[in-house]
Amino acid sequence: MKVLGVELFEEDIPAMVEQMIMECQSGRRLNRLVSATGAHGLVTAVEEPSFRLLLNSFSYNLPDGMPGVWVGRWKGAKQMQRCYGPDFFAAVMQATAAFPFRHFLCGGAEGVAEQLKQVCAEKFGNSHVVGVYSPPFREMSEAELQDLAEQINQLAVDIVWIGLSTPKQERFAYRLSHYTDVHFLSTVGAAFDFHTGRVRQAPRWIQRSGLEWFFRLITEPRRLWRRYAKIVPLFIFYNLRELARGEFFPSEPSDLRSPADPNQRI
Repeated sequence: MKVLGVELFEEDIPAMVEQMIMECQSGRRLNRLVSATGAHGLVTAVEEPSFRLLLNSFSYNLPDGMPGVWVGRWKGAKQMQRCYGPDFFAAVMQATAAFPFRHFLCGGAEGVAEQLKQVCAEKFGNSHVVGVYSPPFREMSEAELQDLAEQINQLAVDIVWIGLSTPKQERFAYRLSHYTDVHFLSTVGAAFDFHTGRVRQAPRWIQRSGLEWFFRLITEPRRLWRRYAKIVPLFIFYNLRELARGEFFPSEPSDLRSPADPNQRI
């Protein structure tokens, strides 16, 4: 179901977990891209057509926030459930603990991925995290990405987890996927910081109400006030504009090549 021009997964976390396990068992390494996409990503997709094209090249865009779910259900995807990035990560880790699937953690400040590896073993019972990496804050060169991918491939990784911020993490995953030989590269936003206790998560009732953005704003005002002051009103405005115009989104620009082309920089 398209929400602001982005195809969102119409089911729930258990369905996505089952799909990942099935594909990992198939033996075919297709470098499938998965994104947990919230209002921030959807608004960015409206404002940057190239980013919308990139997201729609992903195999799965999971509805990370309740606003996206509400719009998706209103448009007809009645089975759509929130696939919150941290919950999705935890569910996959728990469900694959008994499988020989190999995980790689990529993201967070120095030491966060290593700490999350311990959390996976102690909290989720999954000891199959075989590597970690903390990317620099600057954009990585193609040579650096190739070196990272070589490390991932040598470890025979099945699932790469990327915990950065939107839209950086999606662009990073897309570029890295040109060099990896894995089943999935999955972006899960703040999951690394939440599961390591570096950032406090909103209570469940706040998450279900769609007000998690407000909880995060009052807990991290200096870092997030600019983002939410822009994202929240724009998400409402763009959806109302789409409704008023009776359109579900314009076609993709004809001058953009498919992200399947590794020479296309998005």
